[in-house]
Amino acid sequence: MDAVNKPENITTHQISVAELFHRVGERLHLTWIAGRGGGERSLTSDTVQKPTLALVGHLNYVHPNRIQVMGCAEMDYLRGLSPADLALSITNLFSTKLAAVVVANGESVPEGMIHAAERSATPLFSSPEPSPTLMSLLSHVMTQALAPSTVLHGVFLEVSGLGVLITGDPAVGKSELALELITRGHRLVADDALEVFAVSPDTLEGRCPTLLQDYMEVRGLGVLDIRRLFGETAVKHKKNLKLIIRLSLADKWQEVDRLNIAASSRVILGVEVAEVRIPVAVGRNLAVLVEVAVRNHTLKMRGVHASEEFAERQRIAIAASEI
Repeated sequence: MDAVNKPENITTHQISVAELFHRVGERLHLTWIAGRGGGERSLTSDTVQKPTLALVGHLNYVHPNRIQVMGCAEMDYLRGLSPADLALSITNLFSTKLAAVVVANGESVPEGMIHAAERSATPLFSSPEPSPTLMSLLSHVMTQALAPSTVLHGVFLEVSGLGVLITGDPAVGKSELALELITRGHRLVADDALEVFAVSPDTLEGRCPTLLQDYMEVRGLGVLDIRRLFGETAVKHKKNLKLIIRLSLADKWQEVDRLNIAASSRVILGVEVAEVRIPVAVGRNLAVLVEVAVRNHTLKMRGVHASEEFAERQRIAIAASEI
């Protein structure tokens, strides 16, 4: 059975606060002020919140294990409080098992907040960036890191700008086809194993496992270093998956819809991906067929369906002949 048709083995991911700081700290000019003991706290949601309501005592609006961003409004509110009310608000905020707190806009951090972060081992950061920028980028990075994933088998390439997974039975010629496409200027993303991540409700991102980057195995030639053979532009480490091309042997031709009006698809991590089946036989130029399949799929995404238009033209011709 083709690996694409097998039940998915879905993997969920986590990212620690320390790892998130390592990824975006320099870009967002983050300074780790206090709470380094909580660096290994796991982030399980890509939601970034502003804790305005928590500061006035509505703790049920603050969810645990999420990042809270303190903007100008929150810091202005704290500065307007009496010392007793300020201490109470800070205590309320840090009693909710936060993943981390980021003070935006270069605002000065109250001493009471630093002490509360140390006591609760809650990472506390400051940044000169405005809070909308912080929330947008932090949410984006966590969405990428926490996206559920699965592994598909085949050869994943960028063909004419489109992410295409070539799959099929063993020894059907996937690697040879991929090699031909690379020589025609297309790019290899991953050979044999592809990590697919659902980075949004309708987007799948295919990434090459670190161990396999730049390499492809071809029967008779062994393992090839595609980057060194064809140059830097011949490889890419990730691409959105838009099309699956399944190679089938010639004895299965009778199963193929000649007009391809009933387009097939696969559901991967809840996202529907179009699939094209190409029969394999001696003399067929599979590289050209794949290139045309990609161009045709691009037209379909723009609303142009040649098969449906041809069928409609045929229907009109038949109706006219019966008059």
